[in-house]
Amino acid sequence: MREKIIVALDVDSEARALSLADQLQEYVGAFKVGLQLYHAAGPEIVRKLVRSGAKVFLDLKFHDIPNTVARAAEAMVDLGVFMFNVHASGGGRMLEAAARAAKEKALRLGITPPLLLGVTVLTSLSEAELRTETGVERPLPEQVAALARLSQNSGLDGVVASAREIPWIRSVCGEDFVIVTPGIRPAWAAKNDQQRVVTPREALKLGADYLVIGRPLTAAASPRDAAKRLLA
Repeated sequence: MREKIIVALDVDSEARALSLADQLQEYVGAFKVGLQLYHAAGPEIVRKLVRSGAKVFLDLKFHDIPNTVARAAEAMVDLGVFMFNVHASGGGRMLEAAARAAKEKALRLGITPPLLLGVTVLTSLSEAELRTETGVERPLPEQVAALARLSQNSGLDGVVASAREIPWIRSVCGEDFVIVTPGIRPAWAAKNDQQRVVTPREALKLGADYLVIGRPLTAAASPRDAAKRLLA
């Protein structure tokens, strides 16, 4: 169970991030560095976490022309991250360029390439918002499944998606495709700005490979105690 938990270090200082990592490392499998922390502390925070023995999911959601995303993918390999992501809505050529660049760079370095994930539909979006604000006519689960299949066909290892969409993804991508689920909230935690949330138990029952959990652990009075409660 421990290896399935990725803690979102959504904080604005290197010191706070390293303190949380030190408190939680024995209870979780990896740490997510997103835009907030990356902009505050730069790539050095990733290097420090990796040097400490932590696995890092670098959550920067690349979405640009294929060549730009390919070069960014190579940089992710250089940093030694465990996984990183791109927006699946960037299209097949962009996804293929990222997957190819990461694998070729890892081969040149003689290391295992990081897992590359496609972001399907953000868990902060409701189905109504997806339709009325972004113009996507497909029902939300169908949109997620379509982007997951595109990601798989383009050489990616998995996707980031709400646990609620896991059955749809499994139906088109099979059991070996990695699914990372944000929007995880224990029953005792607040939803905050997430819309499509599930509990850790529900996500695991649905077949999630990794659970991304942030504020229920990082904002707790005692992150260690919260992690123990989560595991229990």
